[in-house]
Amino acid sequence: MSDEFVVRNENILHSGMFHPTLRTWQGLQCNIGPENFMYPVFIVEENNAIQPIDSMPGISRFGVDSLKQHLQPLIAKGLKSILLFGVINTLTKDDNATHADSPQNPVIKALPKLLEWFPDLIIACDVCLCPYTSHGHCGMFNNDGSLDNTSSIRRISKIALNYAKAGAHIVAPSDMMDGRIGAIKTELVNNGLGNKVAVLSYTAKFASNFYGPFRDAAKSKPAYGDRKCYQLPAGGAGLALRAAERDVSEGADMLMVKPVMIYMDLVRQIKDKYPERPMFVYQVSGEYSMIYNASVKGTFDLRLGLMEIFSSLRRAGADVIISYFTPLVLHWMSQPKNKL
Repeated sequence: MSDEFVVRNENILHSGMFHPTLRTWQGLQCNIGPENFMYPVFIVEENNAIQPIDSMPGISRFGVDSLKQHLQPLIAKGLKSILLFGVINTLTKDDNATHADSPQNPVIKALPKLLEWFPDLIIACDVCLCPYTSHGHCGMFNNDGSLDNTSSIRRISKIALNYAKAGAHIVAPSDMMDGRIGAIKTELVNNGLGNKVAVLSYTAKFASNFYGPFRDAAKSKPAYGDRKCYQLPAGGAGLALRAAERDVSEGADMLMVKPVMIYMDLVRQIKDKYPERPMFVYQVSGEYSMIYNASVKGTFDLRLGLMEIFSSLRRAGADVIISYFTPLVLHWMSQPKNKL
């Protein structure tokens, strides 16, 4: 009898991956197509504006007319959905976030045009106060400086309703106030939009150091303090799971984890607990800039690195990836015989 170690039949793995098709079969749940991406877009007041964002190489803010020119080739390559963020410059910011949903708001103004130009494109609108408040926070405050959650969700739900009335297919509250999903759902139902507009909840949004470039892009940096009293702490897995349970109970159609790369454990936990809800993940501005700059420095090949990251996100349970790399990914997908 040989003294060599014998691999048991059930432990032979190579037989399942020696051919490209066999390897593909091992990861079908990680397949990636255009429908797996949502493109975040910053929209400004000036119709023809194109404003490069220094902290996010390759990313710009757009006016609605220049956005049309930007989106046309992407839709031809398969773009299915966008996430709009309004950015104001000349409009006044105040404590009530008046211009979050005023007729002059760039998102409100752009929605009818985008719906006319791109009737098959799914349009989601970020819903928050911070880009429109004088203090740059995501909620409203009591006189003693404490967070007024009741007033906050009342205002946020009205903003969501006005985006829905303007034509948004999806409203996506990112404020992290308690009960805002229920408040928004109630407003939509009471106005005959309950079955016409979806709610994508920023369910597990963490108080992260990876948001810096976004706050430059959206001009939404807090004037004082931070957002740690309402965004989740990095180690708060229990809070994230409670937030998911709360949002599902209040009627969220879709759930999200943000940022994603260092929170993939929660993507898997939440997806396992609520498999019937599409799981969105947001590859945030700091993650984008980190990956982009590393590739520029030659640390890794950008395409190969992104393929690995996106496949891993799909493996972890992500159904839709919100990424600033979406235009580049669509370009790669559109190339003959190339698949991400």
